[in-house]
Amino acid sequence: MRFSLFSTVVGCLLFFSCQHQDTQAVATDAALWPELTQTAKPWTRWWWMGSAVDKPNIKEHLIAFEKAGLGGVEITPIYGAKGEEEQFLEFLSPEYLELLDFTITTADSLGLGVDMVLGTGWPYGGPQVEREFAATKLVVQKYELKQGEVFDQELKPDAKERQPASLSAVLAYDTKDNFKDLTSDVTENKLKWTAQDAAYTVYALFTGKTGQQVKRAAPGGAGYTLDHYSKEAFEDYVQPYDTAFSEIQGHLRAIFNDSYEVYGTDFTPKFFDFFKQWRGYDLKPHINLLLSDSDNDLGNRVKSDYRETLSDLLLHQFNEPWTDWSNQHGFKTKLQAHGSPGNLIDLYASADIPECETFGSMPFDIKGFRREEENIRTGDADPVMLKFSSSAGHIAGKPLISSETFTWLREHFKTALSQAKPEAEELLLNGVNHIFLHGSTYSPERAGWPGWKFYASVNFSPKNTIWKDASALFGYLGNVQSVLQEGKADNETLLYWPIYDQYNSYKDGNLFFQFKIHSLNEWLLDTPFYETTNTLMDKGYGVDFLSDAFLKQAKVENGNIVLPGGTYKALVIPDCEFMPLASLEKLVALKNAGASVIFTGLPESVPGYFEYEQQTAALQDLIAKNNLAITALESGLRAAEVHPETLVESGLKFIRRAQGNSKIYYLVNHTSEAIDTYIPLSGNVDNAVLLDPLTRKVGTAAVRTTEGQAEVKVQIASGDALILKTNWSLPEEHWAYTTPMAEGIPLETEWNINFEEGGPVLPEAATLSSLKSWTKLGEDAEHFSGTASYTTTFTKPETEAGTWQLDLGDVRESAAVWLNDTYVGTAWSAPYHLDLGALQAGENTLTIKVTNLAANRLRAKELRGEEWKTFYEINMVNKDYKPFDATVWEPTPSGLLGPVQLVPLAIETK
Repeated sequence: MRFSLFSTVVGCLLFFSCQHQDTQAVATDAALWPELTQTAKPWTRWWWMGSAVDKPNIKEHLIAFEKAGLGGVEITPIYGAKGEEEQFLEFLSPEYLELLDFTITTADSLGLGVDMVLGTGWPYGGPQVEREFAATKLVVQKYELKQGEVFDQELKPDAKERQPASLSAVLAYDTKDNFKDLTSDVTENKLKWTAQDAAYTVYALFTGKTGQQVKRAAPGGAGYTLDHYSKEAFEDYVQPYDTAFSEIQGHLRAIFNDSYEVYGTDFTPKFFDFFKQWRGYDLKPHINLLLSDSDNDLGNRVKSDYRETLSDLLLHQFNEPWTDWSNQHGFKTKLQAHGSPGNLIDLYASADIPECETFGSMPFDIKGFRREEENIRTGDADPVMLKFSSSAGHIAGKPLISSETFTWLREHFKTALSQAKPEAEELLLNGVNHIFLHGSTYSPERAGWPGWKFYASVNFSPKNTIWKDASALFGYLGNVQSVLQEGKADNETLLYWPIYDQYNSYKDGNLFFQFKIHSLNEWLLDTPFYETTNTLMDKGYGVDFLSDAFLKQAKVENGNIVLPGGTYKALVIPDCEFMPLASLEKLVALKNAGASVIFTGLPESVPGYFEYEQQTAALQDLIAKNNLAITALESGLRAAEVHPETLVESGLKFIRRAQGNSKIYYLVNHTSEAIDTYIPLSGNVDNAVLLDPLTRKVGTAAVRTTEGQAEVKVQIASGDALILKTNWSLPEEHWAYTTPMAEGIPLETEWNINFEEGGPVLPEAATLSSLKSWTKLGEDAEHFSGTASYTTTFTKPETEAGTWQLDLGDVRESAAVWLNDTYVGTAWSAPYHLDLGALQAGENTLTIKVTNLAANRLRAKELRGEEWKTFYEINMVNKDYKPFDATVWEPTPSGLLGPVQLVPLAIETK
């Protein structure tokens, strides 16, 4: 039996399935729990393989997405499946647009939103991109001439350049750096010239093309990658979309642009003009410095100006026009700026919704959390990197921060919901409040099991066993995001990002340098900025990053620094070598206007080449005249009345938002032990209410004052989270704090196991005298992926208890529980605990429906020699980008492994 697209979701808990049932009543007060809107729910990237979609399957998918608790989809057409060629649709063809419109209107009828990519695959490009507007690079041919030597030959790029290139300039420099522009001496690409007075180096500069094609393109979407530094190229690129969108009746929400993966593009035809306009001097007389192959000051300064110009071109000639164009059509924009050769803060902020991403798997100290080496690739979800996108949103006033989430989280078919939860929490703790799953693949019923699959995703699909209880994960994320979309971010400290230390460094002579998440060691990790950020976060300070461009917009009101998106009490300047004179002048102006500007280091020089000696002298003079001095970080913040949240000393992670006089905390325990204590909160706390994002239960918290500081009692198990709101209207119920009254009582009973749903076949029922992986029950069970029901009876223990907790021990992978035929809840992440409430006298019946991973069924399929990997292009790789082979896997432990215990709890409300 295979999973239907409409696999039953347990009970009515579609949006907020619980992991445990507390004794608090479920609150319905909308003032406590915000409405679970379309935007509050998680969305998913939806791959259309070969665009081989049809109306019945589109509708079936969308209904399944809505029932599971998703808020919307982001459509990305990619390469197709072999054998489906007759079903392929050409991108933007009338047939394609009809189905896109059907998707949008059907989604709207279900309350779902739709985003899409402006193209297929990634990055932007396609058949409409003529060579003129394709991604461009600077091609240089260098010639050495002795004094008196005659140069008489055709100028052409090295033979290794496979793409045509046009000659832009011919420039000569003698040994004393005297410059001659020989461009006008060229006739039909041929130069005849004599180095009469000295030896010369001649540079022939060509406007070349990278030749890069769209990656993973769908039918009708193949072609050159677009020149991302040219507004003219962008305007030409969107012409087919102007026509296409005029034919769509439904309303798209947003246009998405994926991570910057336009490689080796360091030039555009108008580069020299923009360079002179923005940098204040002509680059051509200094090409010899730009292309110097040694780490020297002057060469690095010209390289800095070059890199900054690339950043400005990407921002002003592409990103801003893209957002303007989208907004004119009524769409928002959603941008992944990482990987760009420019200032990430400004680039993220140029979109309506900045978006970060994670890639791979991160370690967590959560008790019982599994991260098997053979199933993971090392992740790069560094909190400092994540904050570039959220900081951009916070300082620019963009309320939503999205994320591409769970990319390559585990090996295919081996990701559990429990392993997704802390990865998502790390994003939410660092400012994300609009999660996009990576992702879901459209797969028609005719594709069978496991259906079509995108190579880098978890595949949140009804074909995957984890879909059975995925609504619990989606509900949890929706509950948290609904709260994290309330009010405003409440970080009080700004931290200046000294990007010019990166621009003005040698970097192996590369003009094109990408600020990528996969190479943080090249530009982030070993910097004072990174160290300062971690110090602030570790001490409990909320921090946002600031760019030079947003520094220009800063104002001072009542001693606070005001930006378009928020107000801050202090601005920290980390130790840096280079800072523009205008930026230091602005910092001095802010300080003189009463702002708290804390220098933990002082710049030594201005970046770049233009009048750098005069400007550096002015910079040093400004420092001296204004008595700027280095200040210890924490003492500076105390003087600015910025107080840390010392609750971090308990081991808790947090993020804080503000709504009026109230503070909203999202608290997460990623330590290996439960945290049961009073935590201190900064600021005025008249009262506090606790909210459980797993159950939507609420209660008034216990609050006390110790030495003038308010403290709130919390109990958060390892792997759990709570939401805390201060100075809020209080619910009628008090929060129930529980304490174990005795050791857990093992259920040493027989278990009847009955396989209910899944495949390839349903194994025979069995009786277990002790719990073990069901893979030990024979070959059919070893190969089975799906859901099995465990049933046992037990007599109520004589131990007294205010309530009983069910500790399921080791669960592989999620478990829906009934006690005496009454649904209790679903345990899907650590800790696998459920609150049972009271037990009935005498006999009690416990039913636990456990769903495992799809790995064992997939392994069995490949052991039988059945082929399912039928995709074009990258068909099909494992986590290490090697050919995928499930036959080498060992069986994955499955089912209820236990031990299962009953834990008596005492209840205390304060």
